[in-house]
Amino acid sequence: MMKKLIGPFSEIVTLSSLALNGAIDDSQLQVIRNGGVIVEDGVIRETGDFDALYNANPGLEIEEVEGEQVLLPGFIDCHTHICFAGSRAKDYSLRIQGKTYLEIAKSGGGIWDSVTQTRAAEESILVSLLEQRVQRHLADGITTIEIKSGYGLDIANELKMLRAIKTVSLTTKADLVPTCLAAHLLPKDFNGSQTEYLNHIVTDLLPLVKAENLAGRVDIFIEESAFDRTAAVPYLLAAKAMGFEITVHADQFTTSGLEVAIEVGAVSADHLEAGTAYEAALLKGSETVAVVLPGASLGLGMQYAPARKLLDAGACLAIASDWNPGSAPMGDLLMQAAVMSAAEKLSTAEVFAGLTFRAAKALNIKDRGRLAEGMMADMQAYPCHDYREILYHQGKIKPGIVWKNGTRI
Repeated sequence: MMKKLIGPFSEIVTLSSLALNGAIDDSQLQVIRNGGVIVEDGVIRETGDFDALYNANPGLEIEEVEGEQVLLPGFIDCHTHICFAGSRAKDYSLRIQGKTYLEIAKSGGGIWDSVTQTRAAEESILVSLLEQRVQRHLADGITTIEIKSGYGLDIANELKMLRAIKTVSLTTKADLVPTCLAAHLLPKDFNGSQTEYLNHIVTDLLPLVKAENLAGRVDIFIEESAFDRTAAVPYLLAAKAMGFEITVHADQFTTSGLEVAIEVGAVSADHLEAGTAYEAALLKGSETVAVVLPGASLGLGMQYAPARKLLDAGACLAIASDWNPGSAPMGDLLMQAAVMSAAEKLSTAEVFAGLTFRAAKALNIKDRGRLAEGMMADMQAYPCHDYREILYHQGKIKPGIVWKNGTRI
């Protein structure tokens, strides 16, 4: 790709100097007005005043941006379940009538309902549905997307899901990060204990996942309705010994998952709605990223994860959509983050950090999430003149232009 100058932008919010951990004040944001970005081979070479960059680089190709536009890094959704078939509208209807998540699961709904529908779908159908969801996310400025399996829960169907994700990754412009969540739930049709099922996954599934290079990450749901910590710890350590990165669904309804995540050196602990000040304190000094999922809180009608307490305790806080057919069917990452920021009193800088470079850390990716020299030119421009308009409109302003690897898409 030729070297080119993209701009001018009303503002460029670079996020280049912000810390990976802890609270951030908006005064710490670096905002370049009348800005431009020099891109070469999909990588940012320089950001700065557009006119100064233009004058210092005579003959440079110009990609002109018209009108008022605010430039941000592409968002990174570090926790989704968007490879699935079917609907759980019945679950939602029961939930807003007052039934609990566990009551719905025991009556035949919940995760097992999605397992049944996803098992019944051909791989080609999963590919088609996933392509549509990825494209919607990409249009919303989300250029890197983590995607979990976990609605197969047997060898053949977990592989089917992961192969569908791999197929879509070869055709979409977004970067997809697959995660094996075969430990989503103890399958109803498995004749054995939690430990026996997890041993089965380690012995019979994970070697195939590695052989086909279908995922480099393993996840588990630690909860009363899924797996307990006694079964989870040896499973996670075994997966880690095989070379997988580890992440944990932790503390959604009850606590103990975060403690496990830190104990096994998980790259992230996701959910955390049930967490208290005690759990927040555990993250201080930890390399484990706290990933909060406001979409699940909105979908379930429950409290948000204590994002403010987590930041004030020094955690690295990422924000993800949890887009899934059950508890978080909306999948609008920016809207969810904006609404949660009002409830949890998160600064604009903290929200943007949680959607970009801190979310990248939750995926152990270091080359994106900031508009700075050497970073991938994954970018999005919003049709406004002031970066504060973006959260102010609570997700109703969407990016008008999205770039992946420096190419407008």
